Amino acid sequence: MNTDGITVRPVAAPSKAGRGRLRDYVAIARLDHMTKHVFILPGIVLAHVLRHPATEIAALPILIGLVSAVAIASANYVINEWLDREFDAYHPLKSARTAVHRSLSAPIIYAEYLLLVGVGLGLAVQLGPLFAWTAAAFVLSGLIYNVQPVRTKDRVYLDVVSESINNPIRLMLGWTMIDPATMPPSSLLFAYWMGGAFLMAAKRLAEYRDITADGGADLLPRYRRSFGRYNAENLAVSCLLYAMLSAFFLAVFLIKYRQEYIFALPFIAILFASYFWLAMLRGSVASRPERLFRSRRLMLASFAVAASLTILTFVDMPFLNYLSTPSFIYVRP
Repeated sequence: MNTDGITVRPVAAPSKAGRGRLRDYVAIARLDHMTKHVFILPGIVLAHVLRHPATEIAALPILIGLVSAVAIASANYVINEWLDREFDAYHPLKSARTAVHRSLSAPIIYAEYLLLVGVGLGLAVQLGPLFAWTAAAFVLSGLIYNVQPVRTKDRVYLDVVSESINNPIRLMLGWTMIDPATMPPSSLLFAYWMGGAFLMAAKRLAEYRDITADGGADLLPRYRRSFGRYNAENLAVSCLLYAMLSAFFLAVFLIKYRQEYIFALPFIAILFASYFWLAMLRGSVASRPERLFRSRRLMLASFAVAASLTILTFVDMPFLNYLSTPSFIYVRP
């Protein structure tokens, strides 16, 4: 398989290269994955735009909130990499992870996890109860996804749904940085959740296609048990289902809170299609979401969505009220 110019193949469990060093413990916190926190930004913007009167954007709460989110996400990554080290050895890319190759200390790992959780929640309480409870849900989602006896990542379909719940959690974090007294509309939360499920299902589809194409189909269930029941067909169908559900809830939100935003739906559809197209490519960045910014097509589609929403925020279209009112054409008998 060729990914970013590097040829990789499914491998068996590698030997440990040596005892872990400080930089290894820093590496498993995956600070390079901070790009995923871009999903917080719409929460910040929408809370400012939709609340009446418009809430003020203050730099300090946003800074505290972002550091809190990064700390908790890093804690989730730490426990994820530690508990997955034996499974990741069977993945062509994840077999290069630090915990697979280094002999790390369990007490240090758990101390690092608790330190990051403590920092994240400690900062969260500074922004009010709603932000703090949302941050606690972020911590809990990481435990449910990674830790036995639940460990939803091993359960077919539930792995996608439970992992993608971090999307509405991130939206909530962004929203409560600006307005700590309210929650985002439920339609928006569900649209975000199903949109995240689409992304995660497409990621698994990209992984499945790449690994099976290189003769590693037998390694997939050893890497992740849920892959024992996945195939290209049911993953593609699930992508379609999640995309349609996300579009439905998004349309409800757009029509209810600002009808002008409905004209952004075609651009959002193109964004979904662009991501699915990426998932169908060999060696796609869709299997590594932290590198999605390298896709020009996806970045252009994202820019089109952001630009359309920005423009429609300031353009009023009163005629839409008439179009949304039920009416019938009467024909004289």
